[in-house]
Amino acid sequence: EMDDEDCERRRMECLDEMSNLEKQFTDLKDQLYKERLSQVDAKLQEVIAGKAPEYLEPLAALQENMQIRTKVAGIYRELCLESVKNKYECEIQASRQHCESEKLLLYDTVQSELEEKIRRLEEDRHSIDITSELWNDELQSRKKRKDPFSPDKKKPVLSLTFPRPYIVYMLQDLDILEDWTTIRKAMATLGQHRVKPEPPVKLEKHLHSARSEEGRLYYDGEWYGRGQTICIDKKDECPTSAIITTINHDEVWFKRPDGSKSKLYISQLQKGKYSIKHNHN
Repeated sequence: EMDDEDCERRRMECLDEMSNLEKQFTDLKDQLYKERLSQVDAKLQEVIAGKAPEYLEPLAALQENMQIRTKVAGIYRELCLESVKNKYECEIQASRQHCESEKLLLYDTVQSELEEKIRRLEEDRHSIDITSELWNDELQSRKKRKDPFSPDKKKPVLSLTFPRPYIVYMLQDLDILEDWTTIRKAMATLGQHRVKPEPPVKLEKHLHSARSEEGRLYYDGEWYGRGQTICIDKKDECPTSAIITTINHDEVWFKRPDGSKSKLYISQLQKGKYSIKHNHN
């Protein structure tokens, strides 16, 4: 057993040893803090100078990513420009085709109107043929007239090949001619209302049957509707594939694979200028 003095002495030695250990720990902690702080400052200076590996490696990765994205953006820009150029060319081509279609339609319309006028003129010419004969008789009668200063004689009776009894006209031959022309025109007009009209002369023969009914197209025994893929064929040109988008009363709109839109007139299908068929590919 230890006495009180030894215990006290032992306790004091332990307290001194603990104080020394605490002081050493504090000194080591301060030294470690200063070393770490100096290392952080040195690393910060390297980062500011652009020499630290921790900074250079992520920076290299960012620069590589930037180059890749810049390259991709350039390629995308070229593709966008090419797409815009293709759309522009398609619009020009569609405009030209629309212009050609309108020109053909206008040509057909003018041709039909002119042929109708010619037909009417032919009908008028046939309906007043008698006037030309009367006009010739009038000219011949004027040539056979004598000197105007000679004594007048009675005019011969103008029968105009009418059956008996004969009628003596007290008018001048020119007045009779005008009245006769007016009567013939009036009779021709009334005859058109009373007599059953003859069927109109066909100006153009339709080679193919084509019509639109309730938003569908009937062409040469087959029906076509919106969204169907067709093959369009024109003489001296390669067949093209298209998708029907709209069917109107006298025209059919379709879209080509390149995105351009055009239209066909049903009259062009009837005349054989274009032909279509189902595309089952």
